[in-house]
Amino acid sequence: MSGVPPPAQPPDPPHHGLVHPLSLWRWRHNPLYRRTDRLQGRIALAMLLLVPILGLGAMFAIGDAAHRHYRAGAEHQRQTLRLTTAVLTHDAPDHPEPGSAEARENRYPATVRYTDPDGRIRTAETDVLPGLSAGSSVDVWVDADGAIAEPPMPAEQIRSRTMGWALVGFLTVTLAGAAAYRGVAVVLRRRNLAQWDAKWAETAPRWTTSP
Repeated sequence: MSGVPPPAQPPDPPHHGLVHPLSLWRWRHNPLYRRTDRLQGRIALAMLLLVPILGLGAMFAIGDAAHRHYRAGAEHQRQTLRLTTAVLTHDAPDHPEPGSAEARENRYPATVRYTDPDGRIRTAETDVLPGLSAGSSVDVWVDADGAIAEPPMPAEQIRSRTMGWALVGFLTVTLAGAAAYRGVAVVLRRRNLAQWDAKWAETAPRWTTSP
């Protein structure tokens, strides 16, 4: 069609998602790269360098905070809870495989009778090993009000929860860095398209002829 410039067809932008380190230096000299492409490349390089460092920093900071929190909580539990002996009032449920490793790890709810810190006889439900008969003795932790409570957090559980929070901190920084780079890439892409449309509007009439 004469007198009507063809639609602008911008070239595919350079891909900076996964960049080989040996290609980073060529970003500076490639004549096909626009200034925004070089900017995006520098941002990608900065993200590759900073995100792991910031992620490790967040991992250690959050892990240390979580460890101190759970350790203080466990220490508070040891100071406020009291270990006492309770007696089963009924037989505990038996495991389908008595004597197995799974049976030694499982616990079943059972009613026990114990004496609270005020000297009162109380009954409550707690988890016990399977197969215990009525009259068997078990250790239970009770709080200041005499209610059965969870035992203080062991070191293994503190370590496990600390590692979990440290991993969450690292992944959060990594995902935030990826989202930030994606946002920058979208903004630069839109800017490139706007600049391309403006340049094409100036150049396209030179490629058209009158009938």
